[in-house]
Amino acid sequence: MLPDVSRILHVNKFLYRRGGAEAYMEDVAALQSAAGHEVAFFGMAHTENTPHRYARSFPSQVDFDPAPATLAGKVRGVGRMLWSTSAARGIAEVLDDFRPDVVHLHNIYHQLSPSILRPVTKRGIPVVMTVHDYSLACPTYNFMSHGEICEACLGGHFSQAVRKRCQGGSLTASIAAAADLALHSRLDSYGGIDLFVCPSRFMEAKLTEAGVYPQKLRWLHHFVQLDQPPKTEPGHGIVFVGRLSGEKGVDILLRAFAELPSTVELDVIGDGPDRVGLTALAHEVAPGRVRFHGRQPADEVARRLRGAAVCVVPSRWYENQPLVVLEAYTAGTAVVGTDIGGLTELIQPGKTGELFRLGSSADLAAKIARLVDDPATAHRMGAAGRAWVSENFSPDVHLTGLDDIYLEASRRVQAQPARRS
Repeated sequence: MLPDVSRILHVNKFLYRRGGAEAYMEDVAALQSAAGHEVAFFGMAHTENTPHRYARSFPSQVDFDPAPATLAGKVRGVGRMLWSTSAARGIAEVLDDFRPDVVHLHNIYHQLSPSILRPVTKRGIPVVMTVHDYSLACPTYNFMSHGEICEACLGGHFSQAVRKRCQGGSLTASIAAAADLALHSRLDSYGGIDLFVCPSRFMEAKLTEAGVYPQKLRWLHHFVQLDQPPKTEPGHGIVFVGRLSGEKGVDILLRAFAELPSTVELDVIGDGPDRVGLTALAHEVAPGRVRFHGRQPADEVARRLRGAAVCVVPSRWYENQPLVVLEAYTAGTAVVGTDIGGLTELIQPGKTGELFRLGSSADLAAKIARLVDDPATAHRMGAAGRAWVSENFSPDVHLTGLDDIYLEASRRVQAQPARRS
């Protein structure tokens, strides 16, 4: 049984606000701290990490995007993906000093690896994992191959990723990714996790279809803080917030944007491996109309969302439950997104925004134009989105649901002590 005031260890490979997984982890940890719980973090050493109490125990930084250039670097990288003794040793030190009541995992793949689970389960500590992507079912984590949705590996057929060279078109990288998931699936490396938290029904269904611990999956959507007043007048222009990589579909947005009137402007917030190429594309199709701001702090993201008429989420992949949609609604801004994955659970066409056909820049342009040409409608949709998240995505509801999941995980450990030895 967990105590009323718990010690919670959050574990993620990156410990800076890199993307949605890190933003959620930081925000939920802040909620838990405000509720009186003691919170600590474990992750990989990184030059962009914020200061952390146990930084001395973090395994060294290793980068897979881009992949190591040398053969020796590649060998070390593959070894780290499969099993990291430094991560296992480091988390053991943290566990013995912090003595958490529950360990809450996020993205641990590759840089940390499932090696960190053995020290946790050996000590009989409940383990919960929030599932932010499809890494437990797909070697490339996003059910994509060469820019298109692909489910060839679904159900454990991971050799398909090698055959199709899904990992950036590289045979070597595809073999490494497929071998990593195949090995850990065969060894049941993630079996020590007591419960998996799925933020979207789509994620829950897809992991169930893939046979990934279906009896351990629990649905609990994210939350948002309504910490700014309602928008009193329509916004202007378009904003994108997210990682600048192929699965996010920013190129689709740029081509759609080129079809809109020259008076409309686009703000792109975020960074990633495709920034240079996307900047060149923007200059080609819409010169002088697209502003790339790079990664921005949370308050600046909120300001940009609040000032926009429309937030666009043009993803090619099955988004789970992107926080940017909830943040846009909080700002009172309508959202236009792709008609796949978890986005269909968040965007209510004609009420809080619009859905467009996957990959269709023409359809996206038409959906955006409908809103930028009618600011009153866009404003009304944004207000409806704000009302919806206010009613359904409150921090208190999320924290209560998470506490219930922690408690269930604790009971599972108590019921199976032999498995944890």
